[in-house]
Amino acid sequence: MNGTPRGLNRFLLALIGVVLVAAGGLLIALATVPAVGRWWRDWAHPAVDSLTALAQRTRVAGGGSWVWIVVAVVMVLVALGMVGWIAGQGKGRSGTLSSHAGGEDAMDDDGGAPGTVVLGSAVAEQALKSALLERGDLLGVSVASYDMRGRAGIKVRVLPRQGVAPHEVAAAVSALVNALDGLLGVQIPVLVSIGQGARARFTKVERVR
Repeated sequence: MNGTPRGLNRFLLALIGVVLVAAGGLLIALATVPAVGRWWRDWAHPAVDSLTALAQRTRVAGGGSWVWIVVAVVMVLVALGMVGWIAGQGKGRSGTLSSHAGGEDAMDDDGGAPGTVVLGSAVAEQALKSALLERGDLLGVSVASYDMRGRAGIKVRVLPRQGVAPHEVAAAVSALVNALDGLLGVQIPVLVSIGQGARARFTKVERVR
């Protein structure tokens, strides 16, 4: 529901996993298979000689090789790319739930210019969360607002106690959302997520005696 690049994340995780598995398999083969060790030595020596010759051919006036400058630039670009990738996680949060501009003939009490009514996301988030936390059949509640295709919406995630019927929780959330729509005068898209974790499985259900 947010702007997290999930496709890119899965691709990068798969790529890193393949590289790590391949590196681990190579290390195991080098330690256990003599033929692989001989192949590695036969391949490594010419590769080292080639790199040494390249360093000699690319020396600059300062005494070093310009190859290291290229490597440093590439590493800086990789670091910037990683910072941009991290900054792109979890985007899409919205601070405004609704914005309504008055018409040209809508003046304020002092006869000034027409204004805009802005409804903050925190209003709906706090109202829903407070109402849901009063229920004894829920262990946890989180409410957040996101921008969905140019329109603000709310994601409600609840963690019911063990044995609580999910359809009852969904019906309760729907009733609260409908009441909130009537109170605010705005129909809000809502995504309800009902989760279950170790906390729900191992927490005792409170009963009224």
